[in-house]
Amino acid sequence: MTPSPKLLRRLKRGHFSVQAEVDLHHMNAAAAADSIVDLLEEADAEGWRCVRIVHGKGLRSRPGGPVLKGLTDRLLRRHSDVLAFTSARPAQGGTGAVIVLLL
Repeated sequence: MTPSPKLLRRLKRGHFSVQAEVDLHHMNAAAAADSIVDLLEEADAEGWRCVRIVHGKGLRSRPGGPVLKGLTDRLLRRHSDVLAFTSARPAQGGTGAVIVLLL
């Protein structure tokens, strides 16, 4: 299901209240993946529609690029309950975080 452009604009502009978040700083890829899956499962159980995942900007990443940022992107693209996601507004973490809208 592809989200409408209007819905994406609303998400990017911060029109949805974030109901929970997880901070992946200082985690390895396996722990971060588990934390993301746990958050999405809890969101489903609690009926939350909007969550934030703080993955960091990868400023100290090796040449391969930001590991946690890429991991987050891949997991969210594959998860069936994710309707849309976008980088957070600057006050919410900017490109070091994503806001996720769930079904």
